[in-house]
Amino acid sequence: MAVALRYVWPLLLCSPCLLIQIPEEYEGHHVMEPPVITEQSPRRLVVFPTDDISLKCEASGKPEVQFRWTWDGVHFKPEEEPGVTVHQAAHSGSFTLTGNNSNFAQRFQGTYRCFASNRLGTAMSHEIQLVAEGAPKWPKETVKPVEVEEGEPVVLPCHPPLSAEPPRIYWMNSKILHIKQDERVTMGQNGNLYFANVLTTDNHSDYICHAHFLGARTIIQKEPIDLRVKATNSMIDRKPRLLFPTNSSSHLVALQGQPLVLECIAEGFPTPTIKWLRPSGPMPADRVTYQNYNKTLQLVNVGEEDDGEYRCLAENPLGTARHAYYVTVEAAPYWLHKPQSQLYGPGETARLDCQVQGQPQPEVTWRINGIPLKELSEDQKYWINPENALILSNVQPSDTMVTQCEAHNRHGLLLANAYIHVVQLPTKILTPDNQTYLAVEGSTAYLLCKAFGAPVPSIQWLDEEGATVLQDERFFPYANGTLGIRDLQANDTARYFCQAANDQNNVTIVANLQVKDATQITQGPRSAIEKKGSRVTFTCQASFDPSLKHSITWRRDGRDLQELGDSDKYFIEDGRLVIHSLDYSDQGNYSCVASTKLDAVESRAQLLVVGSPGPVPQLELSDHHLLKQSQVRLSWSPAEDHNAPIEKYDIEFEDKEMEPEKWYSLGKVPGNQTSTTLKLSPYIHYTFRVTAINKYGPGEPSPASETVVTPEAAPEKNPVDVRGEGNETNNMVITWKPLKWMDWNAPQVQYRVQWRPQGARGAAWQEQILSEPFLVVTNTSTFVPYEIKVQAVNSQGKGPEPHVTVGYSGEDFPQASPQLDGVEILNSSAVLVKWWPVDPAQVKGHLRGYNVTYWWEGSQRKHSKRHVHRGHVVVPANTTSAILSGLRPYSSYHLEVQAFNGRGAGPASEITFSTPEGVPGHPEALHLECQSDTSLLLRWQPPLSHNGVLTGYILSYHPLDEGGKEQLSFDLRDPELRTHNLTNLDPHLRYRFQLQATTKKGPGEAIVREGGTMALSGVPDFGNLSATAGENYSIVSWVPREGQCNFGFHIRFKALGGEGKGGPLGADGVELGAAWCSCSPPTPRTEEKVDYLPSQYVSYNQSSYTQWGLQPDTDYEIHLLKEKMLLHQVAVKTNGTGRVRLPPAGFATEGWFIGFVSAIILLLLILLILCFIKRSKGGKYSVKDKEDTQVDSEARPMKDETFGEYSDNEEKAFGSSQPSLNGDIKPLGSDDSLADYGGSVDVQFNEDGSFIGQYSGKKEKEAAGGNDSSGATSPINPTVTLE
Repeated sequence: MAVALRYVWPLLLCSPCLLIQIPEEYEGHHVMEPPVITEQSPRRLVVFPTDDISLKCEASGKPEVQFRWTWDGVHFKPEEEPGVTVHQAAHSGSFTLTGNNSNFAQRFQGTYRCFASNRLGTAMSHEIQLVAEGAPKWPKETVKPVEVEEGEPVVLPCHPPLSAEPPRIYWMNSKILHIKQDERVTMGQNGNLYFANVLTTDNHSDYICHAHFLGARTIIQKEPIDLRVKATNSMIDRKPRLLFPTNSSSHLVALQGQPLVLECIAEGFPTPTIKWLRPSGPMPADRVTYQNYNKTLQLVNVGEEDDGEYRCLAENPLGTARHAYYVTVEAAPYWLHKPQSQLYGPGETARLDCQVQGQPQPEVTWRINGIPLKELSEDQKYWINPENALILSNVQPSDTMVTQCEAHNRHGLLLANAYIHVVQLPTKILTPDNQTYLAVEGSTAYLLCKAFGAPVPSIQWLDEEGATVLQDERFFPYANGTLGIRDLQANDTARYFCQAANDQNNVTIVANLQVKDATQITQGPRSAIEKKGSRVTFTCQASFDPSLKHSITWRRDGRDLQELGDSDKYFIEDGRLVIHSLDYSDQGNYSCVASTKLDAVESRAQLLVVGSPGPVPQLELSDHHLLKQSQVRLSWSPAEDHNAPIEKYDIEFEDKEMEPEKWYSLGKVPGNQTSTTLKLSPYIHYTFRVTAINKYGPGEPSPASETVVTPEAAPEKNPVDVRGEGNETNNMVITWKPLKWMDWNAPQVQYRVQWRPQGARGAAWQEQILSEPFLVVTNTSTFVPYEIKVQAVNSQGKGPEPHVTVGYSGEDFPQASPQLDGVEILNSSAVLVKWWPVDPAQVKGHLRGYNVTYWWEGSQRKHSKRHVHRGHVVVPANTTSAILSGLRPYSSYHLEVQAFNGRGAGPASEITFSTPEGVPGHPEALHLECQSDTSLLLRWQPPLSHNGVLTGYILSYHPLDEGGKEQLSFDLRDPELRTHNLTNLDPHLRYRFQLQATTKKGPGEAIVREGGTMALSGVPDFGNLSATAGENYSIVSWVPREGQCNFGFHIRFKALGGEGKGGPLGADGVELGAAWCSCSPPTPRTEEKVDYLPSQYVSYNQSSYTQWGLQPDTDYEIHLLKEKMLLHQVAVKTNGTGRVRLPPAGFATEGWFIGFVSAIILLLLILLILCFIKRSKGGKYSVKDKEDTQVDSEARPMKDETFGEYSDNEEKAFGSSQPSLNGDIKPLGSDDSLADYGGSVDVQFNEDGSFIGQYSGKKEKEAAGGNDSSGATSPINPTVTLE
């Protein structure tokens, strides 16, 4: 209970100070209202003849309000005055004066006040001062001409008629044209026209002052002033003097919140200028303006800080005049706390505060119902405290009143009406009963309980057990009866009771609170930095209360993305926001908003779009005078960095005269630098641009600058890469790299070429001046050294002294061959060749190196046929040996060594050598064929590279599934062996087989295969078995299963004599019910004529079989058989219109004849291809040359590299011509042909003779190696060996 009182007592104690208003919902009680002034006339009302004069006073109240007026403090009854009309509208005491003229309005001038009363009190209006003016008129006067000497000051007075509303002044001439004003001629705030000094051009007789009275809607004008200026030949200079104000200082009072206008007008010759100063501090720049050519200072919204001294200074070359304004800031009364009307209940304490401020301090007085307190009896129960607050204690309904607080000082008056209304009303709760409130966990719920009554009712909140809920610190009350519950929990869901009571009754309502699960963002978007043009994805996942409808929306910088209307830019789905084609304008703050009708949570992420910088916006060239020193200063504005600091600026130039659209870099400067002085070259038309660079690369270049041209100068560089070389034995060609145009330093450049024999001291230089970058010196001796100089020359002079270069006249072929020092055998495939250097005198030129050429001549094995292979090595001049690697073992080679220079190669030294025997290569093929559940047949082909004499094979194998078993190995001594049958294998294991060929040097590289027996492979799977037919043939095809053991089987075609033969067929043509079965072939039906074709043996891996010689329009059953077991059965029907009786079989239909004809056709095709290749290569050589190039198959290709590496041009050979002069030895042709690859060519034909195979032989296959086909030999898979 103590906790409850802690919240209730402040409500009770503060109830007197609450502003009570009877709400509209409080029905059933008719409450009276004290009078309240709702509209009144302004404090000062200035009227002119013909104006309608209306004094307004309107008020509200219950019962109806009665009005009365006072005029200069005396009771005034407007309804009894002639010419006065009183408004008859309800709640109005206004009246209007009609028939206004100057005398009539002036009769009613004075101060009026309105009083509005009913039985609860009297409200009072402020004083209304009525001022009546007649039509403004300028008093008649005689205006004398104003005579003044040229250069003297003069003031033309205006003096308009006085008015309560000052007029606007204009100076014009008789043509209604404004008098031009400037620093010399100025109109002051008082309307006078000031001349600091007159000129003869000011001589006019029609200076007219016009006064515009806004209230009277009248413009009047003064009599014209005749200004006569006497010309003089000697205008005397004089220092400034103030025409206004005339004294040295002034004191002004400025009102707070009002504008302050200070003015200084000076005379003098030359015309003075005005300057304003504030010694006490700076001018408030945001509130001060200078007008009238700096003669007027206007300060708006004056405050206390503007108090102080202001100085104006009038200056010209002869001196200074000054004036000091001392400004004191005061203020009319203004409210600090304005009294407010309030409702009170019986027994409460009423307090009305009236706090005002002003300068000087305003005087505060109180009235009750319009009567000053001093005129009331002193036995009243009110009193005034030191803060000017009116206090009444223990108020009763009879204490209802309307009070007036007045405050005034010399700058103005303030008046406020406020009533104290004491009412007695029963309590009523205005909030609906049994209302349900929904809120989420963790938030704050507000249960409403708006109650009204007088006295103000006390409010308590109770739980379902009748106990106060304020014992929980999360529950807190508001003065308006609302109960707040912070940090809501699920168990706060309940019914709560609001109880409101005063001394008249007690009322209770029920509030139902339901607490829902709070919305939470479980995964919000993450800030990202992405490159321009890419895309970014923000994700948002949230959890919601299942009973609430929810949504996830996306915002950018506080705006919903849907508002942007760019459907192509944004993709929103399932809590994902994808932004495509990012641009710099896309960066910002993106937020995901997960919301229900009860709550919303937001998760923000920042997107930064980065990329290369923007273009440099502007370039500026300065310091043009430095162009004589070939310098200029370039400045630029910084580029947009696009969120990546600019690292540097690249400065480029273009010469539109010499090379338009080609930009060259002048250099780079740091990214924090925006100007640099450029060192330029002579005679270049420079146009500059600047490109900003950051870590993402360069941006767009800036716009091009203006073009500047540097002066001409003599060349600063000479040509480089000067050379002297002969292309004939009796000349020398001098060449050089010409200068780039930017090094010319002039419009044109030429070259001064000088030469003389080397060592001819004192000999004269021969010279020529050329424009082209070469010179041919003729009639020289062979390979003689010359001294050469090349110098650049232009119209401004010569370049620097050039360097001397030594060149040589033309070379001749070397005259001697290298002397061989022997061949050292390194191993079976490498040798070391050595020779002695060639005598330099015999080289006849620069020794460039040695050509080492070698070729394979034959193998020590019999029956070995290989094409000629030439290897080539180029060795540097300082090397006299070479290692030849990659040679074929057990072979004979021929070797030649030649020296060469720039002219070509000299005679060759020759030698022949042989390589020893080596280990063989791996067997070329290894196939596994299933024989039974425990046996496998291994088939292989010999290695392509024997590298010696084969002595046999080593076969090893071991099971893969049982690593513990040791490996079994067989030494097969027969080198001609091609198959081996393995028995007693475990039908459930998979094996790894390894086969190696051997020579006397040992076993070579192994070939490895893995596999198992037929039992491991399972039931043969003829995947996608299908049969298609033509008119006289049928193709049976299947897809071998991966990992299935290869095996052989028979295919047999059976022709059926009648229709409807065979069982039902599936969609693929395979008879339904066909399966692996251990049964005999089906017995032909008795009513059908059965015609069997011979069965054919087929390999499983072959994947298809074509049967020819079938009858048209005939049904066939196709049986797939293995050892009399039917594997599959297919039905097919050939095309055609009827059975054709085949002629007796002749040799033309035999398979051997078809194969023979096919082989001949293929050989002819190969010969045609060979002829075409030879013709395209230009190679023409005799049969004898052909035989010379057929060498042993042991020749192995070698690498073709330079300087110590060896050539591998396997299909290329050297001709008889010399190498090129630059040392690049290029082959002249190829000695290869398809016939050279004929060691084993597998050619497969269909039954109709069509070619279905391809070349499977390799260059290094032996001629006597036998069949190398990986497929099984069958009548439809013939193997033809081409030698």
